Amino acid sequence: MFLRILDRLEEIIIATLIAAATLLIFVAVLQRYAVGVPLLYPIFYDINITWAQELCIYMFVWMAKFGAAYGVRTGIHVGVDVIVNMLKPTHQRKVILFGLMAGAFFTFVVGSMGAKFIVELYPTDQVSPDLEMPRWIIFLCVPLGSYLMCFRFVQVAWAYWRTGELPHHNVAHVEGVVESVHAAKDLAR
Repeated sequence: MFLRILDRLEEIIIATLIAAATLLIFVAVLQRYAVGVPLLYPIFYDINITWAQELCIYMFVWMAKFGAAYGVRTGIHVGVDVIVNMLKPTHQRKVILFGLMAGAFFTFVVGSMGAKFIVELYPTDQVSPDLEMPRWIIFLCVPLGSYLMCFRFVQVAWAYWRTGELPHHNVAHVEGVVESVHAAKDLAR
């Protein structure tokens, strides 16, 4: 139950951030061009969204940190396995487990360093230039995203150790699109 809630929360955070950032960029560009039209200038000039670029950058950074964890969980995270595939199956298993645990260790270290940075940054009362938002909140994505990614590496390693299966993403599959009449009937059942 906890994992399903975490999975869904992760997906909601990623989708919300990318949608909000896209919408905000669209509005900022629209406002910028509307100011250039003489008829619309008096209406749109007073709208001040100079903070939009800064907020979008922060939203995309947060989205990328959580998106990397999502990528590990679903098998879409980048991995180079050319040499691993040349090994014997017994050696493949050891190398894959080592790689997953190395990823977990690395993201744990990055998360811990990020947490230390946040703890040291918090009392300084530093704020961002345009939004004047506390910088510790902005940088909180580093420990949160890194610890989540560490958890996902351990989760995938545990599942691989038990089953021998890695998460795999079929790039040709589109959710909701049925590929044949027989598949449509199966899906309907």
